[in-house]
Amino acid sequence: MAGQSDNVKPNLQRLTSDIEVLSSFSDPSKPGWTRRPFTAWYESGRQWLTERMHEAGLEVSVDAAANLIGRLPGLNPALPSILIGSHTDTVQGGGRFDGIIGVVGGLEIARRLKESGVRLQHTLEIVDFTAEEPSEFGISTIGSRGMVGTLTEEMMHKQDPNGLCLRDAIDRIGGRSSDLMTEVRKPGEVALYLELHIEQGPVLVETGRTLGAVTGIVGIHRYRIRVTGQPNHAGTTPMSMRQDALTGFGEICLALERICRSYGDRLVGTIGRVFNEPNASNVIPSDVTFEMEIRSLDPLLSEQVHTSFVTEAYEIAARRQLALKEELLSRSEPVHVNANVLELIEHNCALVAPVMKLPSGAGHDANQLARIAPIGMIFVPSRGGRSHCPEEWTDYEQVAAGVEALALSLLQYDQIYGDVKIHVSE
Repeated sequence: MAGQSDNVKPNLQRLTSDIEVLSSFSDPSKPGWTRRPFTAWYESGRQWLTERMHEAGLEVSVDAAANLIGRLPGLNPALPSILIGSHTDTVQGGGRFDGIIGVVGGLEIARRLKESGVRLQHTLEIVDFTAEEPSEFGISTIGSRGMVGTLTEEMMHKQDPNGLCLRDAIDRIGGRSSDLMTEVRKPGEVALYLELHIEQGPVLVETGRTLGAVTGIVGIHRYRIRVTGQPNHAGTTPMSMRQDALTGFGEICLALERICRSYGDRLVGTIGRVFNEPNASNVIPSDVTFEMEIRSLDPLLSEQVHTSFVTEAYEIAARRQLALKEELLSRSEPVHVNANVLELIEHNCALVAPVMKLPSGAGHDANQLARIAPIGMIFVPSRGGRSHCPEEWTDYEQVAAGVEALALSLLQYDQIYGDVKIHVSE
């Protein structure tokens, strides 16, 4: 692979510029770099990306789930495509690197292949997946779910706080929700999915490594729970006679933390979104709706914790004379990277910079793609372990190292498996 390295070594100045420009499409009324899906800033960023894909000589399209795809045809059209992707949406108050580097890194690889005259056997597709982050519809990885057929009809009818239906939101940004099932990609139709991402944690920084070869991705189970009490005057209702939904929620919230902590580092649980009604200083809260998630590489452990938590939550609600209603929002199961793919990625990372193997505690579009194809991921460091915040930072030289390692992995896979496939189950 040494002779191929110069052919795919990224243009650092161009890569840096792409990250800075694309991240600048952000909502000025929100903190950090906020580019929520289905907003004007998100669409402007995608328009800019579309223009860059055209300039790179890629065939550009938008699929039924509104995923933006740049395609570089391979020499052997009978082979399934290799996909490189990530996302360009952010959480509110997010940073400049999460998601973006996987998309512009893939674009830079396609450019370098074109510029150096290297032709792959496989067709290469660079994908900006729609709405990877948890959305206002209570669902994450919307575009990758749509691509592999896990975006259910029930999900498509979910509404955001303004009453917009997910189906209509997808159509508004160029998708074709009516064609989702006919465009679903099946096992065998994608040879390999690769993704470059920031680690979003402190391990690479603390160990002094530049690259991480990802061994697996935790499963994420998300739920929405509504706690219902009784509104009343905050000054005239004795403490002993209250049905306060907010204080009930507080006890339920602490129960989740206590239960998850009891399992050490094997699992994490978070309540990150809360709505309080009527949200007035002189009214006892009557309704609290919150969204929670449980993450683990062990699905049985996730179920065990969920059962323990829900049992205790109902006990708390009953004791406080509150009603409780739970709704499953989404469920992604753990993903384990194919041993052959992991070995290939680790080898090529080592050619570029110090590397280590580590799991991903965050979910990615790779979770969904793993249903139809082998996946591989490379992490680059997050300074201070920070992510999903304005302070999120990765040195551009580290991003470039990740892009180069991903490109070398792509080339080696294409050479080795130019006439055979690695199956999902291997």
